[in-house]
Amino acid sequence: MYSTIFSFKETLNRRAHIQAHPDWTVDDLLREPYAIFSELTDVQLEQLAQRAQSITTQRFGHMMRFFIPLYLSNECFNNCTYCGFSYDRKIDRYTLTDQEINDNVDLLVNKGFQHLLLLTGESAKNVDMTYFKHVLPIIRPKVAQLGMEVQPLSIDDYSELISLGLDSVTVYQETYQKDHYMMHHLSGKKRRFEYRLDTADRAAIAGVFRINIGALFGLSDWVFDAIALVDHLNYLYQSYWKTQFSISFPRITSIFDSTRTLWPVSDRQLVQLVCAFRCLFPDLGITLSTRESASLRDGLIHLGVTDMSAESMTSPGAYAGIDAEPQFSISDKRSLNEIKAVLLTKGFDTVVKDWDLSLHQ
Repeated sequence: MYSTIFSFKETLNRRAHIQAHPDWTVDDLLREPYAIFSELTDVQLEQLAQRAQSITTQRFGHMMRFFIPLYLSNECFNNCTYCGFSYDRKIDRYTLTDQEINDNVDLLVNKGFQHLLLLTGESAKNVDMTYFKHVLPIIRPKVAQLGMEVQPLSIDDYSELISLGLDSVTVYQETYQKDHYMMHHLSGKKRRFEYRLDTADRAAIAGVFRINIGALFGLSDWVFDAIALVDHLNYLYQSYWKTQFSISFPRITSIFDSTRTLWPVSDRQLVQLVCAFRCLFPDLGITLSTRESASLRDGLIHLGVTDMSAESMTSPGAYAGIDAEPQFSISDKRSLNEIKAVLLTKGFDTVVKDWDLSLHQ
């Protein structure tokens, strides 16, 4: 398990010693461990972007996959300083009924979506394995691919969900800087830093086909978390060669607890992150969500992104008109067809289905 080899002190030491000369080329930056996350000159960033674009075209062609998140519940027992579902927030809690699930899924499928990501708060009492085992058979026959972003589960739990049609798991460590992690996760099972860190291991051991990891950039120093993500991905690739991996770079821009400090990540730094990970991991899936603006997403599609969400809503059942508390606000509110039209002008094919369960059996 990764928690047995992850070292905060070693990552901090790597962070302290990265260095890059202003005259270094992209090849120089990639040869020197983690130097790619140094403060780059405009020339270096442009060269990095060109390299990332070339690799992306070579490995993925001009193709963009689409998915949409479906929130099933905003019930949660964790206290987190930045989350709209945090337990201490006085909001109405809501979990979708079977009929509401069907209504939302049917609506999304009719819009053209075939890849769904199911999300909930972390509430072991209300949205637990009993609930998951009940709802997956309702949803799975309607879509081509089904992912989940819920509380960390056991190997046996993931194995059982795979038998019910689970294809992918998304889990963010939020931040690998443990002191900051504990500062932002005040109570609840999410305070178990090491257990969350080992979630990708448990999902891979169970046989989950695709695993998406990442950090919530803004909770800590972005360079520290980038270094930690590189080490984590290297470990996962070496340990679970049959599994496909992808990464996301969600940025947090606001917080409910004013006593906590955010570490803002600029657009330039986000571009550097996307390009750096494409160059370091040529076959890695890279996801960009509707947290980001339409203009920024349009600008990043050539530089490494392989997966995008569209038309996202972050409250339970919102697509079918249910009025419930959202987890966070989104920036890119364009429809799937509007984004497709933009991609078409840039020479991209849009893919809403590249997976079928029968091909994996």
